[in-house]
This record gives sequence, structure tokens and C-alpha cells, in this order.
Amino acid sequence: MNKAILLIGGNLGDRTGHLKQAVEQIGMLVGKVEKVSALYETAAWGGMEQPDYLNQGVMVSTEMDALTLLHTVLEIERKIGRIRQQKWGARVIDIDVIFYNDEIINLPELKIPHPQLQFRQFVLIPLQEIIPDWQHPVLHKDINTLLQQCTDPLPAKKYIPEEVH
Repeated sequence: MNKAILLIGGNLGDRTGHLKQAVEQIGMLVGKVEKVSALYETAAWGGMEQPDYLNQGVMVSTEMDALTLLHTVLEIERKIGRIRQQKWGARVIDIDVIFYNDEIINLPELKIPHPQLQFRQFVLIPLQEIIPDWQHPVLHKDINTLLQQCTDPLPAKKYIPEEVH
């Protein structure tokens, strides 16, 4: 059984509903969802003027190989309503494969570990909650260390939904 670490996020529409739907679809189509982080809110990365993102880390056990996993999560994105228009643009849902076991994969369509994860608090903070001791197979540092060394100025804060009155 393979362990995959995913980061899901989105900033359009029913953000919490879309993330919940993504976790459900991952559980039905990818494998057993082992751990899920809390939701974290952060400003859009890449200097784009757009709504804040919600992000969540997910650990899943799967029998899929990495490329099949990628194609499956892209199909889940499409089902939930993702339309790819611009890099770092606003989106209903985004599902990134961050780690796949301790493998290093360098294909045109798939790079594992995710090449930018160590630079982004919105990735590291949810991952620290579910896999703090996971070793980055290229940098040979755990998630706790990567977060301590991260210089990303955009904080990721635990999301507390407003009470409905």
C-alpha cells in the first residue's frame, strides 16, 4: 500500500463544501483517507488579487501508482468544477500531490516531492499537523524543520467558520 500526501485548496464558491467534497471523492476513488488536517486560510500566493484560500492536508493509503493518482485527482477537480485558466488564478478546487511514499519523481506532468512545498506556509502548516516527522526525500529534513526555515510572508491561519445566526 502506498502513502500519498495531498494538499487540497480553493478560493471560489463554497470553499468548505468543495474541500469536504474533495475529501469524500478521494476516499471513494483514491483510497483510504488516513488523516485530514484542519482547514487553514491564507491570502492568495503569487501576488494575485483574489479571495483568500482555504487549504487542507490529506494523507491517503492507495494502491494506485503516482501517475494514476495524479490523473484521478485531476478528474476529481474537474467533477467539482475546476476550470484551468491561469497559473495561480482563482479556483474552485486544487488538489496537489505533495509526497508519494518517499519517492522522487521528475516527469513533465508530475514532480514529487512538490518542488515548491518548502517555500509555502499554506502547504507546510497543514502538513505539520498530520505528518510533522515526514522526511523530505530530497532535502532530508522533516516537515517541522522545513516550517521553521520557511520564509514565506503569507501566514496560514486555522480557519474558524463564522457562526450562522
